Amino acid sequence: MNFIKKLFAKERKLKIDFCEKNLDRFLPDDLQNEYSSFLSKKNIEFKEYHCQSRCEECKLTPYAIVNGEFITATDSRKLLEKFKQLEVEKK
Repeated sequence: MNFIKKLFAKERKLKIDFCEKNLDRFLPDDLQNEYSSFLSKKNIEFKEYHCQSRCEECKLTPYAIVNGEFITATDSRKLLEKFKQLEVEKK
């Protein structure tokens, strides 16, 4: 029965929208490989926008819009942890 459920179950994708300026501001070089690895998973869709018109938030903290929900964190590593937690919850 598990096999059949897995076969027909739709894997829910995480759709992540980034602001290019926010990434430039908050994503350090040492985390870029971790982000790249996470974002290359088949159940992750992401898109970078030049600007998302959230300038006040963009100046203060790393953020992304995940499946329409505005997500922030104190730093980019914690934001990635939030993405990973959301990925687990979506399964």
